[in-house]
Amino acid sequence: MDLTPRQAEILDFIVRHLAERGAPPTRAEIVTAFGFRSPTAAEDHLRALARKGAIELRAGTSRGIRVLDAALPGAAGEAANEPIPDGIPLVGRVAAGMPMLATESVEAHYKLDRTLFHPAPDFLLRVQGWSMRDAGILPGDLLAVKRTPIAENGQIVVARIGDEVTVKRFERRGAIVRLLAANPDFAPMRIDLEREELVIEGRAVGLIRDGGFSLA
Repeated sequence: MDLTPRQAEILDFIVRHLAERGAPPTRAEIVTAFGFRSPTAAEDHLRALARKGAIELRAGTSRGIRVLDAALPGAAGEAANEPIPDGIPLVGRVAAGMPMLATESVEAHYKLDRTLFHPAPDFLLRVQGWSMRDAGILPGDLLAVKRTPIAENGQIVVARIGDEVTVKRFERRGAIVRLLAANPDFAPMRIDLEREELVIEGRAVGLIRDGGFSLA
């Protein structure tokens, strides 16, 4: 199924909402979660998902969204109907166009007390590379991440740009976002939101290294 990164994110949001609350989100909840300027934007994405066979839209109800079993084989489509494994999922390499927590992306589940961090994390991401070295985030560390599509200046986020998932510090001025490394060897990443799509997967809430943990 050929979904854009944003469509995959919305589908993932719908599936998680179903799993956590027992009902699909309303259009208004989708607008709030993704920072859309109007309900029309949310409706356009939902209709695109329906055309691609990921969901079914039912008229006459604000929660008239049904995830089809064939939406994401082995991932979100089945996740809507299967129990969620215990523990915090560890995300490895993320396939292009797939949600962060698709089955193909999850390496394992760690049985950790989520209340060790605040807010409680939704997933762990294994850090690759040295770009956040001076923030104390090193290769092999497990970054605890709270899912959110919204970020504030100065927060360390997990962001998706096209097929790339990266950990950087977020800075926005109008339509321009800069993703800043914590290592002078790495140049800032500049994104013009009017020309490029940036998906915020979540923000860092803590770090696990060698069996210990620290708060972000």
